[in-house]
Amino acid sequence: MEGLFYNVKYGYIEGIVRGYRNALLTSQNYSNLTQCETIDDVKLQLSPAYGDFLASLPPNPSTSALASKTTDKLVAEFRYVQANATGSLAMFMEYLTYGYMIDNVALLITGTLHERDTRELLERCHPLGWFETMPVLCVATNIEELYNSVLIETPLAAYFKGSLSHQDLDELNIEIIRNTLYKNYLEDFYSWVNSANDIAGTPTAEVMSEVLEFEADRRSINITLNSFGTELSKADRKKLYPTFGRLHPEGTLLLSKADDVEGVRIAVEGVSEYKTFFEQTGLSGGGGVGNMAGGVGGESRSLEDLFYQKEMEISKLAFTRQFSHSIVYAWVKLREQEIRNITWIAECIAQNQKERIGNYISVF
Repeated sequence: MEGLFYNVKYGYIEGIVRGYRNALLTSQNYSNLTQCETIDDVKLQLSPAYGDFLASLPPNPSTSALASKTTDKLVAEFRYVQANATGSLAMFMEYLTYGYMIDNVALLITGTLHERDTRELLERCHPLGWFETMPVLCVATNIEELYNSVLIETPLAAYFKGSLSHQDLDELNIEIIRNTLYKNYLEDFYSWVNSANDIAGTPTAEVMSEVLEFEADRRSINITLNSFGTELSKADRKKLYPTFGRLHPEGTLLLSKADDVEGVRIAVEGVSEYKTFFEQTGLSGGGGVGNMAGGVGGESRSLEDLFYQKEMEISKLAFTRQFSHSIVYAWVKLREQEIRNITWIAECIAQNQKERIGNYISVF
């Protein structure tokens, strides 16, 4: 009877998430947005989908305020699903929040180093990475106190232990800290989806394994490219690579030895998709790193643009599977891309550069 209840309950949640996915903006919606002349026009076009969340915005709001309010919709929907989740789905959704928590903790560490106002820091934290004891971290007056608070008060404690000490929490090491925490988090999440009793061997494990392997490879490639010209040694760089993925172990071994972009290209040649990415961005044949910030901006397709595109393809395919927790992950990623699309359109309109809009919009 308990199993039957869980199936009925999950069927209800799956229906809600699929409804959220179906409510994403369509090609016609984006076509209408590209015709807007002002941010107020954008706000008006978004009213059917985001109305209540945009109501408090002032006339002609900033693009950052627009992004914040559209993010509020994602957070509200996520929290509703999370409140109704039980069993392994509840744990799965906890895992989805850990990445945002890592970013928030990194922000608080940076703020503590620079003696920034704690209220300002908390306002800048991502809502999905909020945890009950986060304000406790802002009470810390120095890095050692903050480190001890992190180990005791946050769900990330396990990702710190054995990997980082309070001496590591300085400005030079902030990205090393972030990447170390992400490495530990991804490895833990990957282990869980492949070993948890009611997850291993299911469509959830199959889809999320692909998702996490792709994320592990993406981080390994970006860490390598961003390390060139820095003081990060090859040995320390290797420690930041997740120990799984399509590139692991041969590809990541070659990445750890790479001295330049050409070395990275050679390291990823064994995975046809990544090889194609390098060809499409001009990084093959000795090209420069280019726009690594990527996302939806820039004048040409960056490597990060193509990584986002691949992430969207995986997310769309996740919805072809039934009774899989992975659709929650996929919906979050699709919604985040929608928010990036909206923000990019708004920025182009605000800068009177509407001609730049079209090439960087992902419609799903």
